[in-house]
Amino acid sequence: MKEYVAEGQDTLKNFTDNRCAPASFCFRALLKAREIRVNGQKVSADVPLKAGDTVRYYLTPAQERKRGFTVVYEDENVLVADKDDGVNSEAVFSAVSEAGERFFIHRLDRNTAGLMIFAKNRAAERELLAAFRERRAEKTYLTRVVGRMKEKHAVAEAYLEKDEAAARVFVSAKPCGEKIVTEYEVLSEANGASVLKVTLHTGKTHQIRAHLAYLGCPVAGDNKYGNEEYNRAHHLSRQRLIAKELQISGRGVLSYLSGKKFVSARELPTD
Repeated sequence: MKEYVAEGQDTLKNFTDNRCAPASFCFRALLKAREIRVNGQKVSADVPLKAGDTVRYYLTPAQERKRGFTVVYEDENVLVADKDDGVNSEAVFSAVSEAGERFFIHRLDRNTAGLMIFAKNRAAERELLAAFRERRAEKTYLTRVVGRMKEKHAVAEAYLEKDEAAARVFVSAKPCGEKIVTEYEVLSEANGASVLKVTLHTGKTHQIRAHLAYLGCPVAGDNKYGNEEYNRAHHLSRQRLIAKELQISGRGVLSYLSGKKFVSARELPTD
């Protein structure tokens, strides 16, 4: 059994997605079996929650083992997790925080798999945030895109604007919004798709997905910026995107991390 307390107004489904990854994988099954209780009462629907509500999930051992991430590195200052696709970053944070106080540094989209790093104390938090802000954190991604890139390797620049109401971003060549820089290298091409290694030189919301779509080769499986016809034909519902490698040029308390490379065990599925 796992128990959590709501901190504000929410829905049970959204709360589950953000707090309990094992339950999020089998949410409908748990509701059907009435294995979720809110303030001690069994529920069978996505009910509203308010601050102070207690939510309990009665998971089978098999359900509980599906955590949604693995820990690839941990010491007294940092924890590096390898997230599954289909899992909210907030749920990973909630899980790693069960062993003690942790601090959020960056997020991955729900359907992007791969590496996330968390701080375990305030000094590490300050240094990690500085490393990301000063571009001393190098993030490398693997992705499968629809079509073929015009160049085998490029450092592409553009501008990105957010539409908060639509929960999406727009990329253009016009100097408005925030400047983005995305580097890519074509690793392979086959069956109307390409596998790319992507290095972020700026880290903005949906940058890889939106920028590659703007360049004419959207990420396969992307249901927001992608090619709907291709996704339907290949039965894809999640984007083929992995945060594959992470390197931190650390200073101060994290100087020992310089030279370390963390690598995700996740691989692109064969579609």
